Amino acid sequence: MKKRHMKQNKGDKCCSKGPCCGGGIYFIGFIGAAVYYIQQATGFWDGVLGVLKALVWPAFLVYKLLG
Repeated sequence: MKKRHMKQNKGDKCCSKGPCCGGGIYFIGFIGAAVYYIQQATGFWDGVLGVLKALVWPAFLVYKLLG
């Protein structure tokens, strides 16, 4: 049996590979989309709608890419 060079706790998740790092990228995209949509808003409710659009920005991106 080979010894591992690094100890890993059961609760730790390695973020160097795999899909576990996607949350940070999504969050940065959310902030960018929210800033964009809020800047384009002309009223309060347009800003609220912009925040809701920022939550689902990947769906808009995929729709435009496949369209």
